[in-house]
Amino acid sequence: MNAPVRTTRVITQRRRPRGMPVPEDFAEAELPLAAPAAGQAVVENLWLSVDPYMRECMDAEWELGAPLEGRSIGRVVESRSAELPVGTLVFHREGWRTHAVVAAAEVRVLPRYEGVATQSFLSLLGGTGLTAYVALTRIARLRAGETVYVSAAAGGVGTAAGRLARLLGADRVVGSAGSPAKVRLLTEELGYDEAFDHRAGPPLPEQLARVAPDGIDVYVDNVGGAHLEAAIGAMREDGRIAWCGAIAQYNAGSAPAAPRNLFDLVEKSIRLEGFLVSRHRDAQAELEEFLVPHLRSGRVADRLHVTEGFERTVEAFLGMLRGENTGKAVVRLGHDDPESSPDHTP
Repeated sequence: MNAPVRTTRVITQRRRPRGMPVPEDFAEAELPLAAPAAGQAVVENLWLSVDPYMRECMDAEWELGAPLEGRSIGRVVESRSAELPVGTLVFHREGWRTHAVVAAAEVRVLPRYEGVATQSFLSLLGGTGLTAYVALTRIARLRAGETVYVSAAAGGVGTAAGRLARLLGADRVVGSAGSPAKVRLLTEELGYDEAFDHRAGPPLPEQLARVAPDGIDVYVDNVGGAHLEAAIGAMREDGRIAWCGAIAQYNAGSAPAAPRNLFDLVEKSIRLEGFLVSRHRDAQAELEEFLVPHLRSGRVADRLHVTEGFERTVEAFLGMLRGENTGKAVVRLGHDDPESSPDHTP
């Protein structure tokens, strides 16, 4: 029998960033890990998620010097909880560390779907996929035959939104990304009809008009700023905007100017709604019921951008903020779940 785990490697935040975070804003440490009390279990983390929202947490929410928070998937290796026997795979939020002590009420025991990799619960079946699903179904209320535009389309939420929009009946799906390689990925592998590189070529409104000459009905906004302004300009009457994030301003010293065409919301009867996916957890079962059959059949493949090794977690996070990932950015800690078999990029 293996000896109980009594230490954990953790990543902490050393200081508040100024603009784009740098590696020196973080530190790695090895800390004592308490033995589980009655009703608790020790979880060895297998997968960690790195997400855009974490950048905002760095400004004030995360406590300096404390282990950081994040979505994680782990396996129970020691237990004093009847609900969490050894070997159980769980989703929890004690990320950015190798091991954690958790209680049953703090985790979700993950279901096993034949043919579906466990790490999909950090991607298409996790908060990333749920964000895209809620954006399209509850916020934008996508209808069959409509045209959908997605910004940051090669990222985690963007790749999920493109595939879900198609499954939900969109007639045309277009997106913007930050490089020619990502544009090719969107159109050649991820089912987008058209895409454009927002960092090259004509202004955003012209590029969007080229890929959606008849206008758009739904915009899934992961960027804000100039992208939001361009989308408002391209909107048909009664269009809907689901605002998920604002990558364009996370590292800015001040908030960007509001879109200059906001009054078009009135003239075109456009609805713009921001949302937090944490308020829509009740949609999780609905998402799984809808998406698992498509994952099993192979109609949809979960694209993950995998960074190997706990020591590269900060690298993975900073790379995601720079837009280096294609698909959901995750970290594999090296103690893999033998039933996992992801499609992923190195």
